[in-house]
Amino acid sequence: MCDCGFTKENNWFRYRAAAIIIENDCVLFACNEKDDYLYSIGGAVHLGETAEDAVRREVFEETGVHYEIDRLAVIHENFFVESSGTLKGLNCHEISFYFLMKPRGTQELNSNSVTQGVKEEMRWIPIKSLGKHKAFPTFLKDYLSNCHSGIEHIVTDERIQRTALFTRG
Repeated sequence: MCDCGFTKENNWFRYRAAAIIIENDCVLFACNEKDDYLYSIGGAVHLGETAEDAVRREVFEETGVHYEIDRLAVIHENFFVESSGTLKGLNCHEISFYFLMKPRGTQELNSNSVTQGVKEEMRWIPIKSLGKHKAFPTFLKDYLSNCHSGIEHIVTDERIQRTALFTRG
């Protein structure tokens, strides 16, 4: 299938569906041996696929478990310049729909995920210690510390944050 995304000149865009999976006051993240950070469960929405179908597919591909969707929790607009990997140096724009998944009452997974030839590992991170980890998206630490009932719209623009940090220097 074709992902909903494109690269044009020095710009990269992706439409992504992601999951917030919480079990026993821990949230599930993925990591791999190539990158030095944790990242949310999810991936690109395929052309003609709904975000709901995409998140169910991605969660199963990464965890080996069929989770059910509770509700759409966050629409995240993310702007950043990638510093490593295949997107290095590109101006990135990603729109993600984050779905809160229904808990199953167990942290047991059947993961054997490989993304772009790199084996992924699933990690349960206690929500209270999330700030001690380099984890993306960064908004999840604050988001998971509060109660929410509706859909949040969050915009992260690392280009401005990096520029602001650089000019204060």
